[in-house]
Amino acid sequence: MELNKCKRCGAFFASLDSVCPNCKTKDLGDLSRLKEFLAENDLPSSMDVLSYETGISIKNLNRFMDSKELQINDININL
Repeated sequence: MELNKCKRCGAFFASLDSVCPNCKTKDLGDLSRLKEFLAENDLPSSMDVLSYETGISIKNLNRFMDSKELQINDININL
C-alpha cells in the first residue's frame, strides 16, 4: 500500500482508494443520494443547481462525475 491524500478531506492514509476510510462512508451516502435524485428528477441546468438540490458540494460532484462508481443507466451528464 502507498500513502495517499484523501480527495475529500485532505487527510493522509494508507490505502489504494482515493478517499480515506472516514470519507468512504460519506461518499457512498452522497453517491446514493445523487443517483436517487437523478433517477427521480430531470437533469438540472447547472452544477450549482445540482449541488443545491442534493446538498453535495460541487467539488465532490465533479469528482463523482469522473468516477466509475457513477453509472446511471448510461446517462451522460454534461453540466
